[in-house]
Amino acid sequence: MQYDLAQVNIARLAADLDSPQLADFVSALDPVNALADAAPGFVWRLQTEDGNATDIVAFEGDQGDGVGVITNMSTWRDVDSLAAFVFGPMHKAIMRRRREWFLPMREAYTVCWWVPAGHRPSVSEAETRLRILRAEGPTPEAFTIRRHFPAPDRAPTVGGPGAVEREDWVCGV
Repeated sequence: MQYDLAQVNIARLAADLDSPQLADFVSALDPVNALADAAPGFVWRLQTEDGNATDIVAFEGDQGDGVGVITNMSTWRDVDSLAAFVFGPMHKAIMRRRREWFLPMREAYTVCWWVPAGHRPSVSEAETRLRILRAEGPTPEAFTIRRHFPAPDRAPTVGGPGAVEREDWVCGV
């Protein structure tokens, strides 16, 4: 069986999506989503008929003092493809401004896991994986880009390497 990499990341909104404070973020959604859609290794992303996921209600327990939680979920062929997009110039430029739009979160807000190729993870599945990461740290069931595990079809042999740590894969903003 072959596997794709699923990822979800969430953010606690500092203001309503239609507010002037989030105008630049909202205007960047379509170009950033189009870049992801065309990126090598991209497979699928969660979206409504409007082409994004801003109307999807999820991770309500993470709202805290924010006005809501925004969710981004997608699948990729492998970790390297996702990392190339995440740490690429356009996405990184947007993330440099995240403190203008999102409130800080003390717990993990992004998680990766392997799914059978072609599987479209549900929001419930993503919520479960984020809970696992928060409770146990990176494991083969729930991990980060920076500390990731091989797909089950590429699992290491007994005594072989497990988690891969990439010190150079940090946002740096």
